[in-house]
Formats: sequence, C-alpha cells, structure tokens
Amino acid sequence: MPRLALLALALCALAVAAAVISFVNGSFVGIVWVLMAGISSNMAWFYVRKAKLEREASAS
Repeated sequence: MPRLALLALALCALAVAAAVISFVNGSFVGIVWVLMAGISSNMAWFYVRKAKLEREASAS
C-alpha cells in the first residue's frame, strides 16, 4: 500500500476519533471532523486505486 494511502487512513482514523470526542463533549465541531474523515478516506481510496492501476500498467 502506498505511503500516502497509509497516511490518509491514519488521518481518517484520527478524524473519526476527534469527531466522537467532540460529539461526546456536546460540541458540533464534530461535523467538521466527520467531513475531514470523509475527505481523507476518499484520498486513501484514490491512492490505493492509483497504485493498483500503475502496477497493472507496468505489468503489461
């Protein structure tokens, strides 16, 4: 798995944890963290798919 995908997954996990903590504390700032988790998960998916396509292109 590419390094950028791993970093994006780590960011996603941290953003989810921050969202949970924000909502437990009664703050609606957690909505921002949920959006950041969504963006970072999409980034991780993009980098994984990009690496897979590059691997397939170099194999053929």
